[in-house]
Amino acid sequence: MKIMRLGESGKEQPAVMMPSGRYYSLLPLTQDVDGAFLASGGVDKIREALESGSLPELEGAERLRVGPPIARPGSVVGIGMNYAAHAAESGSAPPEVPVVFLKPGNTVAGPFDPAPVPPNSSSYDWEVELGIVIGREASYLESLSQAEDCIAGYVTANDLSEREYQLPGAAGQWTKGKSLPGSTPLGPWLVPAGEIDGGSLPLRSWVNGEPRQDSDTSELIFDAATLVHHCSQYMRLEPGDVVLTGTPEGVALSGRFPYLQPGDVVEVEVVGLGRQRQELFRAGESG
Repeated sequence: MKIMRLGESGKEQPAVMMPSGRYYSLLPLTQDVDGAFLASGGVDKIREALESGSLPELEGAERLRVGPPIARPGSVVGIGMNYAAHAAESGSAPPEVPVVFLKPGNTVAGPFDPAPVPPNSSSYDWEVELGIVIGREASYLESLSQAEDCIAGYVTANDLSEREYQLPGAAGQWTKGKSLPGSTPLGPWLVPAGEIDGGSLPLRSWVNGEPRQDSDTSELIFDAATLVHHCSQYMRLEPGDVVLTGTPEGVALSGRFPYLQPGDVVEVEVVGLGRQRQELFRAGESG
């Protein structure tokens, strides 16, 4: 089951794509795929409606824009340096506890939307990541099993990052480097946690068709349940929130590849969760 949101930005409609390639509207169940729907047992409601055949087929769905599969999250929580090889290429030792930062919910974009490069940016970077979608409130969780129960599903994510803004130097701060408009493309779809093993998924990235990252979520230092449990000790995760689990080696920060420029095309994929494609443009320039 692939849960999607299709249509113009701000006017997306909820849908589900089946292995047959057919799309079905979720409007009989909900107006949107959001935290309230997930918390109310939305995934089970979709399964039941599909089994009963009560969902109408969505004709022409393949011609609609693909939006992020979850409505604007209240919080996007980022995890830094969660692959040992990426920590090494960043000049850091593997962390002993998760490195946590926040991104505004308004950074979320669709998986194929054009991506703006900030007007003064010269160090814009890509990061393919597994995204966790929270399905029920997580606060002061006592066990990893409780954390697993809070995971509604998984998505492909690209954590686009401006390294000059992020890293030490002239006012370098993670928040500044991670909060830029359109810097968190999600999707194309959400797969429920019970239908995919988030701990064993290949993930890759390409720039202008050339390979960059090639790893597997089995290489995560801290797995999905550990991250949800850890974050719940310091913040309340709410249904619909997204946790980005970190990126593997192969980013421009390594010094092995040039940073992104307007006109570049970035593609990222988590196998089973879909492939994204973003064409970059300089924000503020009329085309």
